[in-house]
Amino acid sequence: MEITDIRIRQMTSDAKMRAVVSVTFDNCFVVHDIKIIEGEEKLFIAMPSRKTPDNEFKDIAHPINPEMREKLSKMILEKYHSTMVQQEAQVL
Repeated sequence: MEITDIRIRQMTSDAKMRAVVSVTFDNCFVVHDIKIIEGEEKLFIAMPSRKTPDNEFKDIAHPINPEMREKLSKMILEKYHSTMVQQEAQVL
């Protein structure tokens, strides 16, 4: 399974949530609402989730092995950083 498209929707810069992402797999399946969050030391991704009746959050869709999670995270964050560089260049 290949990641064939990543779309970044930037949020306001003063919030912990930096962007919302949609990822397309094999040009035929998309996952929306992956969040890029600013942690204490670095950015990380949070998969789409819903709140349960006991106030816990459960992922709706997520990678089932660490290798895929790492690959997905790396590709999303690389795309986010390149998008930010392009936007900064357009401002200058």
